[in-house]
Amino acid sequence: MKQYFYSNSISNFLSTNIYEIIGKLSSNSQFADDPNQKNAWLEEIRILKEDFIDFEGSIFFEYSIPRMGRRIDVVLIIKNVVFVLEFKVGEKEFYSYAIDQVWDYALDLKNFHETSHKCFIAPILICTNANETETHISTTHHNDNLLFPICSNENQLKDVIKSVLDFAEGDYINSSEWAKGRYSPTPTIIEAAMSLYNNHSVADISRNDADAINLAVISNTISKIITDSKINNEKAICFVTGVPGAGKTLVGLDVATKQLSEEKKNKSVFLSGNGPLVAVLREALGRDKVKRELENGNKVKKSEVMQSVKAFIQNVHHYRDAYLADKTEPYDHIAIFDEAQRAWNKEQTATFMKVKKNQPDFVISEPEFLISCLDRHKDWAVIICLVGGGQEINKGEAGISEWIESINRSYPHWKVYISDRLTDSEYAAGNSLKMLEKHNNISTYKELHLAVSMRSFRAENLSSLVKNIIDINITEAQKNYKILKDKYPIVLTRDLIKAKQWLKKMARGSERFGLVASSQAYRLKPLGIDVRVQINPVLWFLNDKDDVRSSYYLEDVATEFDIQGLELDWTCVTWNGDLRITKNGWDYNSFVGSKWQKINKEERKQYLKNAYRVLLTRARQGMVIVVPEGDFEDKTRNPEFYNGTYEYLKNIGLEVI
Repeated sequence: MKQYFYSNSISNFLSTNIYEIIGKLSSNSQFADDPNQKNAWLEEIRILKEDFIDFEGSIFFEYSIPRMGRRIDVVLIIKNVVFVLEFKVGEKEFYSYAIDQVWDYALDLKNFHETSHKCFIAPILICTNANETETHISTTHHNDNLLFPICSNENQLKDVIKSVLDFAEGDYINSSEWAKGRYSPTPTIIEAAMSLYNNHSVADISRNDADAINLAVISNTISKIITDSKINNEKAICFVTGVPGAGKTLVGLDVATKQLSEEKKNKSVFLSGNGPLVAVLREALGRDKVKRELENGNKVKKSEVMQSVKAFIQNVHHYRDAYLADKTEPYDHIAIFDEAQRAWNKEQTATFMKVKKNQPDFVISEPEFLISCLDRHKDWAVIICLVGGGQEINKGEAGISEWIESINRSYPHWKVYISDRLTDSEYAAGNSLKMLEKHNNISTYKELHLAVSMRSFRAENLSSLVKNIIDINITEAQKNYKILKDKYPIVLTRDLIKAKQWLKKMARGSERFGLVASSQAYRLKPLGIDVRVQINPVLWFLNDKDDVRSSYYLEDVATEFDIQGLELDWTCVTWNGDLRITKNGWDYNSFVGSKWQKINKEERKQYLKNAYRVLLTRARQGMVIVVPEGDFEDKTRNPEFYNGTYEYLKNIGLEVI
């Protein structure tokens, strides 16, 4: 992908004929024949030619932001400032969505463009026909040389640029070196899904630095396994492991979208048992597809768009039920199972089939049945299991061992490809791996493991910190926190109001924030947080700041079940008395009726710990943890239930607000 449609020095730009510039822009644009786009370019060029006589530097038109699937109208490099210009030609009002848009562009450069990290960046929204406004120039709370967005009409622009140059500090920017900077984005899973579905490659939207295994490498490894299986008429199962936020789902979506080409004709399906994830991704892809088609002048019905999206991303339980009734081979030769460790064990599956599906004789686990569906193909098939560690959070989730045991027990003719980290205890493969050693054809690849969390582009070792917090390894947790605290803020408070204020202060542009809590945190209700009220995940994750049902309003809370597999930029993790620290370790509790009861089953204890593991690894940029004060007059919220946890987190070194 070309990074920009047109670039030049400002002096050459000023001396170049306007229609020559339009010609170069048009030759690189898919909207070359759109008169509205050409008219907008003409106005932008006219304004800039009039205003730039006194400036020297470089200019870039239509600068690509692949993570967002958008382009910045104009980027200017003048002296020590990167100017990000968003034009709204003919517009009279500075709407909040447009302000967020130019802010998001500037944030994208600041966070993901290598040579912009330390630069002074000024986002400017130009509504050409707006009334003159007072110019306010100030940096944000993050102290990273990024200005709050500045609003300007076409007549003010020159003075605004001069004011910013007077305000800015720092060394002059070499435009040539700046343009060579690598763009290494870390998109949210929603952004990634939209970008991949619109024919970008995983290389366009993922990091490729030395600190992280390039997602393209693991994706290509899987693609080769698929190609070899198809050529040799073989069946294969592939286990991909990774720490929370490492990009397993992104790899799965990349593999799935590669099969959507005309010659392959939708031969793969992305499956997840995570209902909120499926719903949110489907809706996001549908909304984005409709929006893009309308921008291209094509009228489409959302219902028609959603049909193709639903074929691409499916709920694994619906897929299972469909092939329970239909005994033929699946249409898809490739099935990608996200969070494969959460598939149901034999007992849970048998109970469900007996009670809900009137299938009393169904006596195999969900993994074994799903393998049997793909085994119906007479030629070839590939199953890709995306496996997270410590992510089982619900009754009956089998872990990865059931997949392995099913292969050993019933499908010895399948080839098996595993990551070299599947033996790690957090993946709970257990004794089944010893059984796998006797398998006729097993291959181990280090490329099938993602060791670095990329959800938090500010702190790759966040997952290590959370693991050490959960494991009560305070010494290692303190070391982890010291490493990441300057670039990934984690603060601690006992005041929910302060926590909400902190979130609103830290979030910039359209960065999303929200409240999260354990599904067992029933006694947060006096604080106005009721985990028993089910959110609509589509509205919570996708709707805008003006919608009271969105996460932005900080009214509705998401639990581990709502948010697993998804993420926010900033989170407020509200810690309740269900998981308490004592001198003997964690104390596990469930609120039943009107009182707390001890949790004694080891399986349920692990689910509760994993719930907090999920909650603490959802934020990309930082989080605030609220441990309530409690109330001596309320026996269900005795301060003793909370004080130990608060002191434990405080001793790790978390900043108190």
